[in-house]
Amino acid sequence: MGAIPAEPQPVYVEGFMVPDNLRYHPGHAWLLPERKHLVRIGLDEFAGVLAGPIAKIELPKPGRWLRQGQKAWTLYRDGAKTEMVSPIEGEVVEVNSALAQNPSLLRQDPYGRGWLMTVFVPDEESTARNLLPQGLVRNWMREAVERLYARQPQLAGAVAADGGRPTPDVFAGLPDASWEAVTREFFLS
Repeated sequence: MGAIPAEPQPVYVEGFMVPDNLRYHPGHAWLLPERKHLVRIGLDEFAGVLAGPIAKIELPKPGRWLRQGQKAWTLYRDGAKTEMVSPIEGEVVEVNSALAQNPSLLRQDPYGRGWLMTVFVPDEESTARNLLPQGLVRNWMREAVERLYARQPQLAGAVAADGGRPTPDVFAGLPDASWEAVTREFFLS
């Protein structure tokens, strides 16, 4: 294990990378099948930017059984915390220990070195039912970005007017924005 996922195809939606070779959960986690019954999980770029500079991440220990849609890991920032739900059901096989020393990998390389864990998934078919259909992923991401900007209009300036890349921390300098409330809304926790 420990291999870096295959290089994603660079597709951008509203400035956020959304690789076509991954499956997505509505709570902003991605999955990459590594082989039969084994998937790698990570946060999508939107989640990394929304989370901003993470001081610490708590991942489940290998051997823990995850239930799809239940809280599975915790992100900490500036004394606040938010949880994210598991996109699948299965047993944690390995966690990315590099994140303990360098949680910024979640934002710097969300689809590569910033992966979270690998999970053994005995029932891939039923788990896949709650993932986004490939044909809806781009619209889902577009709607997520629009919802974020509608909730906090001042965040709209965080992405260049020409549709460029988002700033790495959309909450910087916005003391009135509740990081915990907004992340819980988008992470479905």
